[in-house]
Amino acid sequence: MAAEEDKVESEQEPKKKGSKKVIIILISVLVIFLGLAGGGYFVWSKYISPAIGLDEETSKAVKKAEPKDEIGTMFPLEPFIVNLADSSGKRFLKTTMELELSDEALAEEIKARLPQIKDSILLLLSSKNFNDIYTVHGKIKLREEIIIRVNTFIKHGIIRNVYFTEFVIQ
Repeated sequence: MAAEEDKVESEQEPKKKGSKKVIIILISVLVIFLGLAGGGYFVWSKYISPAIGLDEETSKAVKKAEPKDEIGTMFPLEPFIVNLADSSGKRFLKTTMELELSDEALAEEIKARLPQIKDSILLLLSSKNFNDIYTVHGKIKLREEIIIRVNTFIKHGIIRNVYFTEFVIQ
């Protein structure tokens, strides 16, 4: 009888060790999966949230210029055509945009400052290269930079947003 009990106990021990290995493997796979999912979320959230990676001044301007429930007055700008700052010098950007104003009275101030605003936007656009603006994140960052530049010329009101109505890179 004692020999049979030893035999039964020795058969059960390997099964317990085997089941522990399976549990350890499953937990390891779960931890690796959760780590990859978390890392993927942080990498992907960089492209979803436009305010990540911006300096403090840009983030403040983005918050200040966030769209409200009501649509502001739109001020169309003439198309901009610029050579991009690529080393080959063969790429150019054609873009048309509209500025969303905080109030209608701001349109007169924009008209008075239009040469300065256009110059500032032209300098900004021509300083960009293809890699800076071909992604959605790059276009959003460019929009935020334009808002900051234009708002520096305005004394009464703000530019809430910039809408690209045409954006062609060739």
